[in-house]
Amino acid sequence: MNYDPIKDIFAGTIKKRPILRIIFYRLLNLFFLRSWYVRRELKNIRKITNNKKLSVYDAGSGFGQYTYFMHKQLQPCSIYSIDVKEEWINDCKKFFSLRKIDNVSFGIEDLTKIDHQNKFDLILSVDVMEHIEEDRLVFQNFYNALKKDGFLLINTPSVYGGSDVHGDEEESFIGEHARDGYSPEDLRNKLEPLGFKIEKIKFAYGFWGDKAWRLGIKTPMRLLNLSKLFFLILPLYFLITFPFTLIMMFIDYKSDNKIGAGINLLAKK
Repeated sequence: MNYDPIKDIFAGTIKKRPILRIIFYRLLNLFFLRSWYVRRELKNIRKITNNKKLSVYDAGSGFGQYTYFMHKQLQPCSIYSIDVKEEWINDCKKFFSLRKIDNVSFGIEDLTKIDHQNKFDLILSVDVMEHIEEDRLVFQNFYNALKKDGFLLINTPSVYGGSDVHGDEEESFIGEHARDGYSPEDLRNKLEPLGFKIEKIKFAYGFWGDKAWRLGIKTPMRLLNLSKLFFLILPLYFLITFPFTLIMMFIDYKSDNKIGAGINLLAKK
């Protein structure tokens, strides 16, 4: 359990001022390769749907990073952003209200219990499904919630070390996962029988992406777990390492990875 405690520290910090939250969103988009892949697909969906007003369901909004991105980049749109954690939703509500963002609403929902019917043009689920044991039920709920020709965009760890579980480690660095990850075959077998058509499956965090993750995220997080005093030297650490991290992320982003620690899937109802 190394990753989540540090994440909670950042969550507490960004509550203090809206500008800190916006800076935090930008840093997440820069430092996390999965965000590169997700944002690329969201922009592609906007192109495919032309100027149609999209009804969007952010299924597991967390800090609200992707909700904030979509409210700008998917215009015209209306977004219903949910999470199972009440404190995160209340925090997002306050921020979006202060920013006077009126095309976004929030709710506290359990994805295994939702009952939306033919309501959304797009469902986004980023790093959520690996936490849910009853994934087939959630996939069925997603299908029911989508309108005809609606899109489902999922980003999730893969079976190739996606939860950062490796043979030389006793437990996941990330933790709290119901499964280590998915394979493309597993996702097809669970989605296609429901009626989904798989449009695209792409691996992220291949050879170079994995190296970037270890240098840019995992190592500093582990240093912070040793002592919070490492916050003082993080700027110097990133000044030295981030150019290399950025190059490796860019190579991964432009590559056709045969395997990788993450999967980006686009499906259509």
